[in-house]
Amino acid sequence: WQANHEGVYDTAYDLEKSFNGFARTATTFDAGEWTVKTVKPGVVKNAAGKPMAPHISVSLFARGINIQLQTRLYFDDEAEANAVDPVLNLIEQPERRKTLVAKRCEVDGKTAYRFDIRIQGEGETVFFDF
Repeated sequence: WQANHEGVYDTAYDLEKSFNGFARTATTFDAGEWTVKTVKPGVVKNAAGKPMAPHISVSLFARGINIQLQTRLYFDDEAEANAVDPVLNLIEQPERRKTLVAKRCEVDGKTAYRFDIRIQGEGETVFFDF
């Protein structure tokens, strides 16, 4: 779930629209890779009116996991916004914050972001308990 490029969440899902702020994908069987094509979201404000860095909310469902895991995907080219994001800064260890930041790259001549999710072990992705 994500806001549009202006930082606005769409409140009504409409199949006729090209962007709804929601996507679903599966991973490849062998490599566990996944792809979502979307727009980069803009800055949104939280309930207290504080700006949050552009981000995508991610829910992870997997065999053997009885509940969905919740995390966020932030963008490494938004360092200034990330530095003051109220949710990202709830994570006390700076090294752990990095597990939520996607790396900008290029795929087929287009801007892309690589975001690796690790369920456990070294570099485990930060998940939120809502």
